[in-house]
Amino acid sequence: MFQAEKVKNDCVRWIRDFFEKNGKGCNAVVGISGGKDSSIVAALCVEALGKERVIGVLMPCGVQHDIDCAYAVVNHLGIRHYVVNIQDAVEGVVKNLPESLSVTTQSLTNLPPRIRMTTLYAVSQSCNGRVANTCNLSEDWVGYSTRYGDSVGDFSPLSRLTVAEVKEIGYLLDLPRALVDKIPIDGLCGKTDEDNLGFTYAELDRYIRTGEIDDPDKKALIDRKHAANLFKLELMPCFEPSFD
Repeated sequence: MFQAEKVKNDCVRWIRDFFEKNGKGCNAVVGISGGKDSSIVAALCVEALGKERVIGVLMPCGVQHDIDCAYAVVNHLGIRHYVVNIQDAVEGVVKNLPESLSVTTQSLTNLPPRIRMTTLYAVSQSCNGRVANTCNLSEDWVGYSTRYGDSVGDFSPLSRLTVAEVKEIGYLLDLPRALVDKIPIDGLCGKTDEDNLGFTYAELDRYIRTGEIDDPDKKALIDRKHAANLFKLELMPCFEPSFD
């Protein structure tokens, strides 16, 4: 049985310990999308460090249809926040790519989250900060993140917790329930996570924790995604010279 309150309290202590060892007095910098993961990470950081040491960064790309949810998070938590619209940066990169280069849809899809991470580090290094990673175990398991985009950061409170477990913690953090229960949308192509993945988070979470799944086709799909995306969770391979 998942003990949400114990895990929440342990996570809060872990965040405090991280900052004691890796940035005493520093601020937590969190990219705020308006989704449950960034909302819950921000709330955990507020409980661990106090709201005066948590900075939210809203990063729409042009017009973001659910930006009101991101504002709701920072206003509810009472944290300092900045808004950086990344549209010009994204368009600037695309405009200056060589005409001879056949830019793929995947490249264009992953460019905004990589620019968002660059933005977070620009804010962090200007505000004595440490960047929070907001991925969860379910997303990481099937590679549902952008390498060197939302997959990175300085500390990660949720990377060992499934979507269901993250939500249980969210219910304990006095966040508006609508934010915790908000249907996850990738923020890249406008589809829900589950539409893109081909299975529900409930199915994925159950499979991760128990090894059980009813649909063999979905099992095969999850296994393929997991194997193909493990490289996102590993350190960059390095050549190790021999000096014997």
